[in-house]
Amino acid sequence: MMGLPIHDPRQNQILAALPARDYARLVGELERVTLVPGTLLHAPGAPFEFAYFPTTAIVALILANDSGASAELAMTGKDGLVGIPLVLGGVSTRFAMTVQSGGEAWRLPAEVMCRERDRGGSLQRLSLCYAEALMTQMAHSIVCNRHHLVDRQLCRWLLSSLDLLPGNQVDVTQEVIAHMLGVRREAVTEAAGKLQAEGLIRYRRGHITVNDRAGLEARACECYRAVRAECDRLFEAQAASKCSSINCTLDTPRNSLMPRR
Repeated sequence: MMGLPIHDPRQNQILAALPARDYARLVGELERVTLVPGTLLHAPGAPFEFAYFPTTAIVALILANDSGASAELAMTGKDGLVGIPLVLGGVSTRFAMTVQSGGEAWRLPAEVMCRERDRGGSLQRLSLCYAEALMTQMAHSIVCNRHHLVDRQLCRWLLSSLDLLPGNQVDVTQEVIAHMLGVRREAVTEAAGKLQAEGLIRYRRGHITVNDRAGLEARACECYRAVRAECDRLFEAQAASKCSSINCTLDTPRNSLMPRR
């Protein structure tokens, strides 16, 4: 996706992977929107009006209980889409979807997304592939939040965020991180202090700069590497499937494509 114009929908990995014919059919339906940090993009139980394909924004998938306690289960950025229930045949979800990092996204009306789902084409296949990756991310988030130390969780969270952002800076407060990880703010302050003392990050209010990414990866728990490897595997498998389909078409004998007289 290097070299694409800044406002090109194909900065999103799913849209970039669509065959030219499918992309051309959809591009006129896409609308560019700016997502503001902290905005509730989708409330639990509400019907989806749009599916969102972030390019420079990150959206957090959050589950809260009746007491108000909450934690982030997954994050979506340029790697995927917000609105997976539409792909799976649903109209709503119990999860809240909040803008974690502000930026741009392209939205597609829900009825168009459902139409594409019913076509059973490339967008549906890519979306289902991302749904599997999302489930992997959610599963590891649950295990990580339950069993790993906060400083290692913070490393995982920062690395996952950086994968979806340009540069080496994450604009976020410790309060937001605590909310995402489902821990006390004091625990995040302590963990960030450790990472800063080790020279891995530099923190100033509302901004975290990663100075040593390799060191941060070494410090992170295995959850980050497991999720990253699985997401890469799924996308590479989908890309290989696409190439195989194209080659099959190209290799088909010309006579077999001609109508019988």
